[in-house]
Amino acid sequence: MNETFFVYPETVDRFAFDWGHLSITCGPKVTGAGTFSAGVVHVPPGEGHARHNHPGSEEIIYVLEGEGEQMVEDMQGNPVTETVRAGCTIFVPESRFHSTLNTGDRPMKLFVVYSPAGPEEVLRELPDFRLVPPPHG
Repeated sequence: MNETFFVYPETVDRFAFDWGHLSITCGPKVTGAGTFSAGVVHVPPGEGHARHNHPGSEEIIYVLEGEGEQMVEDMQGNPVTETVRAGCTIFVPESRFHSTLNTGDRPMKLFVVYSPAGPEEVLRELPDFRLVPPPHG
């Protein structure tokens, strides 16, 4: 694989779901990154992804635009929910369940990082997964 240093979300495959979409902009298959992956998530108003976890991986979620409710389980497995908006960084410890719901009137745009890489590939197994290739111009 060639080294790739600069990637825009519109130049890579889009992982589309009923609740929104994810564009992996950094990771083993896109840039050759070896220890983490990252991407941009879009969640339309009123939508959100269900409670899930990433076994063996930590996640960072940074809210770029919009606002919503973010849930992350604590060490005892209790849900901790907070209203988040642009500028908030959310840390999801390894294997913890979490969910995001856009409660605003405009799309939420998130930047996510997984360490180690891999959780993004498991998303391909979800029943509502659709791969949307980048537009060719």
